[in-house]
Amino acid sequence: MKIKYWSTTCLLLATSVFGFAQEKKHLELEEVIQLAASQSSNAKLLDAQVKTSQLKYEEAKDSRLPDSKISGTYLAINNPTVDLKMPMGSGDGLGISTNQLFIGQLSINMPLYTGGKIKNGIKSAEDSWKATAYESLASKEHLSLNAVHLYLGLYQAQQTADLIAENIKKAEQQVVDFKAMEQNGIIARNDLLKAELQLSNFKVAHQEALKNAKVINYQLNTLLGFDEHTVIEHISLDAVQPVDESLVEDHAERNEIKSLLSQKDVAQDQLKISKAAYHPTLFATGGYAALHVQNLVTVTNAANIGLGVSYDIGSLYKNKKKIRVAQQQLSNIDDNIALTNDKIRNEINEAKENVNLAKKKNSLYAEALAQSNENYRIVKDKYENGVADTDDLLEADVQQLQSKINLAIGEATLIEKYYDLLLATGHFNIK
Repeated sequence: MKIKYWSTTCLLLATSVFGFAQEKKHLELEEVIQLAASQSSNAKLLDAQVKTSQLKYEEAKDSRLPDSKISGTYLAINNPTVDLKMPMGSGDGLGISTNQLFIGQLSINMPLYTGGKIKNGIKSAEDSWKATAYESLASKEHLSLNAVHLYLGLYQAQQTADLIAENIKKAEQQVVDFKAMEQNGIIARNDLLKAELQLSNFKVAHQEALKNAKVINYQLNTLLGFDEHTVIEHISLDAVQPVDESLVEDHAERNEIKSLLSQKDVAQDQLKISKAAYHPTLFATGGYAALHVQNLVTVTNAANIGLGVSYDIGSLYKNKKKIRVAQQQLSNIDDNIALTNDKIRNEINEAKENVNLAKKKNSLYAEALAQSNENYRIVKDKYENGVADTDDLLEADVQQLQSKINLAIGEATLIEKYYDLLLATGHFNIK
């Protein structure tokens, strides 16, 4: 008796745990796009990279501030022989004995002119931040587009499973009817076996569709940062906003190009910094010093202020190669921009052709579904009147099911191709 109660308790606990483990979510397509761009692990890593670049810019701005140093030195020394050359009057000597020395210094240097090193260094950090931000946006757009593909792929798998499940019910009833007819000698046993075989094939296809849905669901959970056991409930495309086709005829500048243009600005800044090495550095300097030698001398209020200048003579023969390297980097970026523009034009052309193809296929799928429905009606009527055989009826049933699946997949594919075109033309905007 105790074992029975214990088993029941375990079953209830297991059911409860399983129920809590599987969280169900309903997501619209726009939610998926924004979640992929903000909550996925990759998106968070991209945000961290942008933040790091921003902090480097803030750090670069500090180079405009003066350099300040304070130092103090205390020395214990032996009893040195002190021989002052200054006349101190008559006597047998000063008899100075000292064994301690203290020195304190404060110095401040404020750059006044650096040939543009500081200004261009700050601008380089700012342009690098912009390049990283644009590159992050481009990567997030690809992440979101990948999420769109998975979301629509999950819709296709779910629709396929639902349509097959619906057909399984019809096939099961058909098997029941065929068994009755076979027992009454109306049809041959071979016809019953064909119907049973088709039912088995439908069940196998249904399991395949369920497996595909689970795999894609898991991948979408991983991408969006959900728990792996989260179940994305049956998706509907009714709420998907239609794409403005006039919008995709306009070509906005892609974030990949914006990033490369910012990288070009960075290279130009680095070139200016290299050229600035030919100029001297002028700075204002000020300070304060204090000195105390035990029993000998104490110096306080020794403040100073002035101008300083420095020039790196080595830059006259060392800097030429740095400038050539910076110029070569500029040339490389220009080549990369040209190649990326070519790649984008190819992507736009391919995306447009894919949209046109998806539209034509969808139109044909709709026609095919109407034809398969009518064909099944006619074949079934013929079968019931003994004009068509079992093979004709089963084939018409398969064709009708395939037409329904094709149309459901085609509708999702058209949306998918529209979003590919939005990305290609620079209109796939994420918040």
